[in-house]
Amino acid sequence: MDKPTPKADVFQANRDRVAPLLKTLRADGIGHTIDGKTVASISGETFETKSPVDGAVLASVARGNAEDVDAAATAAAIAFKSWRDMGPAMRRKLLHRVADAIEDNAEDIAVLECIDTGQAYRFMAKAAIRAAENFRFFADKCAEVRDGLNTPSDEHWNISTRVPIGPVGVITPWNTPFMLSTWKIAPALAAGCTVVHKPAEWSPVTASILARLVKEAGVLNTVHGFGEEAGKALTEHPAIKAIGFVGESATGSAIMVQGAPTLKRVHFELGGKNPVIVFDDADLDRALDAVVFMIYSLNGERCTSSSRLLIQQSIAEKFVEKLTARVKALRIGHPLDPATEIGPLIHERHLAKVCSYFDVARQDGATIAVGGKAYDGPGGGHYVEPTLVTGAHGKMRVAQEEVFGPFLTVLPFKDEKDAVEIANDIRYGLTGYVWTNDMGRALRVADALEAGMIWLNSENVRHLPTPFGGMKASGIGRDGGDYSFDFYMETKHVSLARGTHKIQKLGI
Repeated sequence: MDKPTPKADVFQANRDRVAPLLKTLRADGIGHTIDGKTVASISGETFETKSPVDGAVLASVARGNAEDVDAAATAAAIAFKSWRDMGPAMRRKLLHRVADAIEDNAEDIAVLECIDTGQAYRFMAKAAIRAAENFRFFADKCAEVRDGLNTPSDEHWNISTRVPIGPVGVITPWNTPFMLSTWKIAPALAAGCTVVHKPAEWSPVTASILARLVKEAGVLNTVHGFGEEAGKALTEHPAIKAIGFVGESATGSAIMVQGAPTLKRVHFELGGKNPVIVFDDADLDRALDAVVFMIYSLNGERCTSSSRLLIQQSIAEKFVEKLTARVKALRIGHPLDPATEIGPLIHERHLAKVCSYFDVARQDGATIAVGGKAYDGPGGGHYVEPTLVTGAHGKMRVAQEEVFGPFLTVLPFKDEKDAVEIANDIRYGLTGYVWTNDMGRALRVADALEAGMIWLNSENVRHLPTPFGGMKASGIGRDGGDYSFDFYMETKHVSLARGTHKIQKLGI
């Protein structure tokens, strides 16, 4: 058996790979992709994107506005008819070709995303492959997206089918941006829609790669820029029939207002303050692994992170003692280093936001058991220590507000009823995680939790056919499998008369 490559060698190989990519990126800059062509903004305006690792400028990026969005939406509208009418076998073939291209470029995508977002290589290497899986999964659905039902009555056959809604807008976030973009764009294209994509301004690099890999002109258009300019123009544009958005709850509310005059259909994957509930009869070693993974992986910058640990009082002291040791042992470092578990946060403004919750915790009267300050990491970027807060209760801000960083709040509970009340006493409702060996209790708690997704005795494990989405302030609608097509397609009813029913006669 071959020996595994030493982590130091992988780190050097990653740096060697990313250096020429960054040189090209800085020389060429990042433009919009409109009708299959890379173009500058009509205004000529640009903005700089910087690496969270060291603050170095990565590229000059085209700064889109309403004119650029209009050009992209027009291209999407022109391309829509031919894309919609393309046979499913051909569309499937083209989307598989995109998946192949993503796999061929997976290493480049991974290292660029590390430098662009600060996410650790151990996670980004997998995210690029998952992006290809997204395209393959939805490509294979092309042949069935229009499937419907026949619900016959005495005198009619009543057939339903689905048709693509039209050009759609997709606005994606800065955390794992490439994978999350494909999660939205792949089903839209498989459904027969064309897309205008507005990537997050804090992580624009890999969106330009995706636009290049989807070579069908006008099918995927990408406009870079800021939410209040390009994003707002996209949500208001009359040619865009629906908006799929991943991001903050407040932004989702703004998009609903902006899209209302044109009756936009909206799909939102928004924030979360998700509970992981650990009962005293759980497999505590596995629960501990899952608790640590689901808040400290991906720098805690994930909507499904379990940022509230609800731990039964009878085991709280010993469990938190082991948890404290694990948090202290987490490895902070350069995102290209495969040994790194936590890299720098995405942006200086986000670092300031996360760090502000250290003072919030103290003002609330909670205890910062681990972390609680910025970290002097390699390159001097936006690093923060993984943080564990104890001595909290459910009404504190650190138990109510989404920090979106490596920040875990511990909340003890007495019994099942108490756990459910604490878990539900919050504005969010994205996910919940329950650890217990009492399956009756597991099912009762799963049913009682006000969240769109529940994992029992498991961390978040993705299964593409299942519905993904939240309740309350955590979102509207569901992604995944056939649920994605419910958003990107209209259901059409066709009634076929048998020719035997009686028609009322008027005017005789």
